[in-house]
Amino acid sequence: MRSEFSAYFSLVRAALWGEQVQWTEEHTQLLPALHAHQGTGALVFPFVLGLETFSAAVRAQMKSVCMATMQNQVALQYTLEKAWKALQDAGIHAVLMKGAGLAALYPEPYYRAWGDIDLYVGPAQYHPACAVMRETFPTALKFDEELDHYKHYNLIADGVSIEVHRVTVSLQHPRDERLYAAYEREGMEKAEPLMLNGVEVRVPEPTFNALLIFLHSWEHMLSTGANVRQICDLTLLLHHYKDRIDVARLRKYLRSLRLMDAWKLYAYVMHTYLGLPREEALFYTDAVAARAERMTEDLLSGQMRTPKDEQQAPKGRLARKIYTMRSRVANAQRIAPYSPAYARHMVWTTWLHGARRLFAPDRHWE
Repeated sequence: MRSEFSAYFSLVRAALWGEQVQWTEEHTQLLPALHAHQGTGALVFPFVLGLETFSAAVRAQMKSVCMATMQNQVALQYTLEKAWKALQDAGIHAVLMKGAGLAALYPEPYYRAWGDIDLYVGPAQYHPACAVMRETFPTALKFDEELDHYKHYNLIADGVSIEVHRVTVSLQHPRDERLYAAYEREGMEKAEPLMLNGVEVRVPEPTFNALLIFLHSWEHMLSTGANVRQICDLTLLLHHYKDRIDVARLRKYLRSLRLMDAWKLYAYVMHTYLGLPREEALFYTDAVAARAERMTEDLLSGQMRTPKDEQQAPKGRLARKIYTMRSRVANAQRIAPYSPAYARHMVWTTWLHGARRLFAPDRHWE
C-alpha cells in the first residue's frame, strides 16, 4: 500500500473509532483532494481543523465542507419527515434504505453525508407511492418515468432527490433476480423501527441490510466506481449489529448470488484498513490479499472507474445490442483482476441476457 494511502486510512480510522493519528506531511498534502473523492471529507475534517499545519485557506475549505454537510442534513431530514408522513397517511409501508439510516451508525451522524432519500415500497405499492410523492411535492422536478421494469421513480423536491424504489437492486441474471427477490421480500418484511431525530422510520433487518449495502457498493465498483465511505457504511453496520447478523443466512445469500469472492475483498479492506475486528469482518481471508490490495489502490487512485466510451452506440437494433454485449464483456475483463470469479459470472450473464434479448421485443436494457 502506498504510504499516502496508508496515511489516508489512518485518518478514516480516527473518525470511525477515535484512534490517534501520527501526523505526517503526507496527511497535509493528500487530505482535501483524496477525501473529497472518497466521500469521507466531512467525517475526517472535524478532527484536523485545529491543526496549524494547514493554511487558513485550507482550514476554511474544510470547515465549509463540514458546514455544508450539516446544513444539507437539515434539509434532507425535513424532506424525509414530510415524505414519510405522507406515505404513512396513505397507508403505504415504506422502508428507508442506505444513507439516512446508516448515518445513525456513525459517532457523529451529521458528518456522514447522504445525498438523497431512498424509500423502498415494493412492487405492489409502487404506483400508489409515486402518486403520493407527486401530490405531496407538486412543484418537484420529475426525472424518471414510472415504469414497471425500472428500479425506482425519481423526483427532486425542494432540492432533495427522492427515489421511490420498486426493487432495491436490479440484477441481470434471471436466476440471480429470482433469488434476490425472495431475499429482498424476506428482509423488507422484517424491517425494524429506527428513531431519526425524533421520527420513527423503518430500516431493513441487519442481515439483509448487510447484503444490500454491499451490493449497492459493488454495483458502483462495476460501473462508475465506489468510494471508501460506502465501505465504511458496511464496516459500521457489521460492527453495530455483530450479535444480530445471521452468518449462515448471509453466507447463503452471497454464495447463491456468486458474490462470496467479491465480499471477501471488502472483508479484507474492512479489517486491514478500516480497523474492523477480524471476527466481525465476516468471511475474512488472507487468500485474497493481493487482489484486495490492488482493488484498494486502484479505487483510491481513481483507476477503478469504467473508462468513458467515446464511440456512439449504433442505431440499428441488432448492432446496438451486440455493441452493448461487447461493452459488458469488456467491463467484466476490467473486473477480472480483482474478482475473476465474479467476472466470469458477468460474462456468462451477458451472453445469456444478450441472447434472450436478441430474439425479444426491444426494451430499455442498454
